Amino acid sequence: MSDVDKILEQLKQKRDELRVQMHLASKDASDEWEELEGKMKRFAEKAELDKSGEAVGDALEKLGRELKSGYDRLWRAVKD
Repeated sequence: MSDVDKILEQLKQKRDELRVQMHLASKDASDEWEELEGKMKRFAEKAELDKSGEAVGDALEKLGRELKSGYDRLWRAVKD
């Protein structure tokens, strides 16, 4: 399993956990969730392309880190 595949699996797990908590979230958190959902879709699509080149992999890893940071931020917001 590649690093990108591992990141994708971790993101999917965090995403599923957050989805359960979103009904308790504020409007700001909901807006951020929608933005992250768009990025997650692009990440998943690009994960398939990762196999085609290193440059795509670097950009994909950066997007993955952004998603993780965003999900972590939302997780803290909905848990407080």
